[in-house]
Amino acid sequence: MSFWRVLLHRAGLTRSAEVQPTKAVQPTSTDRTEHPEERAADSEVRSTPVPEQISATAVIAPVKALAAALPRRPERSALPERPERPELPAGSGAGTTSVQDTGRKDIAPTTRAASVKSSGSGPGVPTAGMRAASLERTLQSLVERLGTEHPDTITARNNLATKYAQMGRRQAAVQQFELALAEAVAVYDEEHPRSEIIRENLAWAYEDAGRPADAAGQWETLLSQRESQFGPADEDTVEARMRLAACYRRSGRVDAAVAHYERAIEDVASTKRREELRLGLSAAQSMAGRYEEAVTQLRMVLAARRRRLGKGHLDTLAVHHRLGRSHTQAGRPDHAVEVLREAYRVALNSSGDPEVRRLTVRLRRDLAGAYNAAGRHRDANALL
Repeated sequence: MSFWRVLLHRAGLTRSAEVQPTKAVQPTSTDRTEHPEERAADSEVRSTPVPEQISATAVIAPVKALAAALPRRPERSALPERPERPELPAGSGAGTTSVQDTGRKDIAPTTRAASVKSSGSGPGVPTAGMRAASLERTLQSLVERLGTEHPDTITARNNLATKYAQMGRRQAAVQQFELALAEAVAVYDEEHPRSEIIRENLAWAYEDAGRPADAAGQWETLLSQRESQFGPADEDTVEARMRLAACYRRSGRVDAAVAHYERAIEDVASTKRREELRLGLSAAQSMAGRYEEAVTQLRMVLAARRRRLGKGHLDTLAVHHRLGRSHTQAGRPDHAVEVLREAYRVALNSSGDPEVRRLTVRLRRDLAGAYNAAGRHRDANALL
């Protein structure tokens, strides 16, 4: 159990219920089929991505009693844990409601602003724009009174950036997270928990903004810090390595991605997470033209999901589909026909789920393509 989880448990802090992120960052049905490892990772990390709602009174409570129970950590002020999908307070802490986003975390400030009242949707229910405006005013006030490098100002900037990200204002979120991180490093240091929280938020913001190379730079730092503090097998270290591998893959650094996926597979303890890592590894290997190795990873995941979920489950069928496509990419149309035909038959018998029905259409299309590649045009025409 990492420092963050011990701290959360002993301080009595709890996570807020998750809600869906903004529509702009939702994966499409195609993404779910062709990249299920990203869907699974994002759902837990953004993912999750998703801030954590922490009461102001809980955050400013002293933690001297916790320091005695955590000998490997220096004593430090109480902070939110690093959860899989944290929920942030909407800035001031009063009169706000928790909103889920894509992995960013909030740090509750030590000052509390007056609650914002809604004028349209009922009393005490401010809109997202009203909350953002309140956070902007709070930040401006703190900058004027305390300066940019005061802890409360840094906290307020992090919270404003989080709200921007929740609203889909990705560039504005990135700009504020960058400023908050620079200020946090100047006030604390690179490895201080608050700096680490803001750095992870910035990494997620870069990913949301379609900047995987910049995100990779932040994940590299986080991986190095967590590996030295917690060890390679800690789930937070594995999470950082998984995100780093995904960013490497998306930015075209496939050899580095493969190396990190392979290392994460060795270190991870969760069977489900290992499946996700194998799917990411297979995608990177396919990009590198290593189709035989990609097929091997997909076969392992398919066998595991059939045992765990059943052959007709959407996640199992998605992997079955990818296996057939990998055979096509490898130039083995006969193998692709065999695999895709089996997956298509299973999908037809499990088509009650709308997602499975959509996947069935794609399976039919890809099976027809495999028939054509194998020279079986009559069979292909029968499907079209």
